[in-house]
Amino acid sequence: MRPYVIALLATTSLFAAKVKNPTTIRLREAGTVFSEIMAAPDKGIPHDLLEKAHCVVVVPGLKKAAFVVGAQYGKGFVTCRRGGGWSAPAAVRIEGGSFGFQIGGTEIDVVMLVMNDRGADRLLSSQFTLGGQSEVAAGPVGRSATAQTDALMTAELLSWSRSRGIFAGVSLLGATLRQDLDDNRALYGKKLENREIVRGNVAAPKSAARLLKQLNQYPPHS
Repeated sequence: MRPYVIALLATTSLFAAKVKNPTTIRLREAGTVFSEIMAAPDKGIPHDLLEKAHCVVVVPGLKKAAFVVGAQYGKGFVTCRRGGGWSAPAAVRIEGGSFGFQIGGTEIDVVMLVMNDRGADRLLSSQFTLGGQSEVAAGPVGRSATAQTDALMTAELLSWSRSRGIFAGVSLLGATLRQDLDDNRALYGKKLENREIVRGNVAAPKSAARLLKQLNQYPPHS
């Protein structure tokens, strides 16, 4: 086989590998999930909460056994406010936790908002347990959260889940959230800690475009 043919095949194989990168695909899915949730204002995350949020976590397709506690596992991404926009996304893994009997099913999408600096700092550590190190609550659904209780409004982290078209607040007590260094390498080509990505000057990959565009519709609350 001629050298230029070998080079062409090698280039084609490398391109195909990048296209099929599961981390890149998952990041695009995260953007789709968030866009679909916010497309229904009366059934999505209240806009006033998004405007106050310091960070957002999206986990598309978290796996869970129906009505089995402690059998959850998923991969997603976190992005935090930086200046007037949002940071490049960093990869996270979520494991365990109690979802109770709220939704059931074998796969759900999860969205979390981190509401203050202390919560954001914990989120960017190597790992932490929701409810064990931070106040976490099921988030409200609708256009506004102004009528919610003080306990909910003082939570560091609010969480929601979607399954079979149903979107609702869900408590993730006991779930462990940790950074995923392998997925960060798949996205950025080198080993990066989540704090380096979110707090540094790392450029977001093209696969994050939809997620960041959607989030930029909710500027910080003045």
